[in-house]
Amino acid sequence: MNLFDLIDQVAVVTGATKGIGRGIAERLAEHGAKVVVSSRHQQECDAVAIALNDTYGKGAQVAVGIASDLEDIDSLQRLIDATLDKWARVDTLVCNAAILPTIGPSKSTPPDFFDGLMRANVHHNFRLCHMVIPQMVERGEGRIIIIGSADGESPTPSRMAYSLSKAALAHMTRCLAVEFAPQVRVNLVQPGITRSAASEPVWKNEQVLDSITKTIPLGRIAEPDEVAAAVIFLAGSGGKSTTGACIPVDGGSARLPATTESGDQIEEIFEPDHKFN
Repeated sequence: MNLFDLIDQVAVVTGATKGIGRGIAERLAEHGAKVVVSSRHQQECDAVAIALNDTYGKGAQVAVGIASDLEDIDSLQRLIDATLDKWARVDTLVCNAAILPTIGPSKSTPPDFFDGLMRANVHHNFRLCHMVIPQMVERGEGRIIIIGSADGESPTPSRMAYSLSKAALAHMTRCLAVEFAPQVRVNLVQPGITRSAASEPVWKNEQVLDSITKTIPLGRIAEPDEVAAAVIFLAGSGGKSTTGACIPVDGGSARLPATTESGDQIEEIFEPDHKFN
């Protein structure tokens, strides 16, 4: 048995057109899954789906783009309905999309932004999970993989609202895993700072990157493929005995006492309203 064979699976990935989400979509397709690529812009979804079909399709369609917006609950329902119309089921849901934080002290977080972030990151992901769970339970098998953050594990004063939402997703994972076992496995992957377009101002600033990597036991930030590898494990047969888990991909940083030094430096290089992943 191939522990990482995803042939015949149908996987939906939100926030899948760049960074971590795109890395996950690519590796799911590489391991045999049919992938629904979703983000806010249909043109970007189609471009990634075409690339996946060209690379992994071998003449068959292995990916399709379906736009959705985490802030719009109706668009999430349309995403799942369209997937079921196309491929009749959802075997794996990867909840990767998130509203990203402003950088700065908690006292400067606008109330409307805080409410919107919590609504999208927590409530709408909760609703999205429940859009796929009934057909998973009916078939007797399914996987939900939520992309959390190391910010949800350790105090991050410069990104408090975002940290709260990711901590809530970790506990939501544990609750759903218990409620819907054994039919549905629910797990969370916790990346630390990962090399992506959104975090480019961090990893391209040598001084800030050096400060951050000094707080990471492994001495470097993560790559999108390393997050994707955890998702492949959880989606495949190798993860059959894993549910309710929060798997860190952060170089060990969440296991250390919190420090404000790197957070302060990150704050300095972003505009106050910059959204950071």
